[in-house]
Amino acid sequence: MDFIQIVDILGTIAFAISGALAGFKNKLDPFGIAIIAFVTAAGGGTLRDILLGVSPVSWMTNMNLVYTILICVLVTFIFSKWLLKLRKTLFLFDTIGIGLYTVVGLEMGIAYGLHPVICITLGCISACFGGVIRDILVNEVPVIFRKNIYATACIAGGIVYFVLRKFSVPENIIFIMSGLCVIIIRLLAVRLKWQLPRPYLKE
Repeated sequence: MDFIQIVDILGTIAFAISGALAGFKNKLDPFGIAIIAFVTAAGGGTLRDILLGVSPVSWMTNMNLVYTILICVLVTFIFSKWLLKLRKTLFLFDTIGIGLYTVVGLEMGIAYGLHPVICITLGCISACFGGVIRDILVNEVPVIFRKNIYATACIAGGIVYFVLRKFSVPENIIFIMSGLCVIIIRLLAVRLKWQLPRPYLKE
């Protein structure tokens, strides 16, 4: 298992737990919780694979990802009361997930020889759209569509990724630094209440 596969598994774990916790928070039944966990973990990657023409999509040919999601749901069931007591657990796992999945999307774009801008777009799609589907299913406005710093953090991580590549930094270091960039910006944005300007039309 190479480094990017490890990152993919870690991102799957983070998003699966994030989705399962969202299901618990909204008092869904066990089946609903499992579905929310699955679409959160696999939704962004599925859309990315469809755009790249990957057929069948990655989770259909990699049972390790499916098993990982199911195990995460089970673990969340066991420790749900403890996890839900930690107010920011859902946010933390979601933040880790977007950092890791951004890197996976970037790497797949490069593997297909795409332009850096398109690679960064794929990184954002991989990182954000599982959460978009999760939020829609639990009847919430997706975080990416609010004024909070979310996709912007993924874009910043993508820029850092390509800057480091220009300086021939070792790949594993690039992965780590890019993912950390996304996570740190997202954490700081919430901590310091950074927000994107929201356009208003005067009536």
